[in-house]
Amino acid sequence: MMPATVRSRSIPQMIRGSVVVRRRRCGKPNCRCADGQQLHEQTVLSYSEGGRSRTVILDPADIKAVRAAVNRYRAAQARLEAAGNAGLAALVRRAAARRRR
Repeated sequence: MMPATVRSRSIPQMIRGSVVVRRRRCGKPNCRCADGQQLHEQTVLSYSEGGRSRTVILDPADIKAVRAAVNRYRAAQARLEAAGNAGLAALVRRAAARRRR
């Protein structure tokens, strides 16, 4: 399956995943990467779906916007986690107070 490419015009506000630089050999015997020293680099969005890792090749013009969308997703996820933890703590305190009565 070929990875999809993202275009900057339609980048969502939030994206789940990680922007990573993939380094690899191309497989051509006479290429500069054949010795394993000068590998080819490609920036991708890595994410999991159905228990499998997937990647989306990013256009160089989109990398900054995709990184920002990933950061917004992580910030929203952290806020949700904090709110959930605060709610849990309040419920635990309420239950403890009820037991002391």
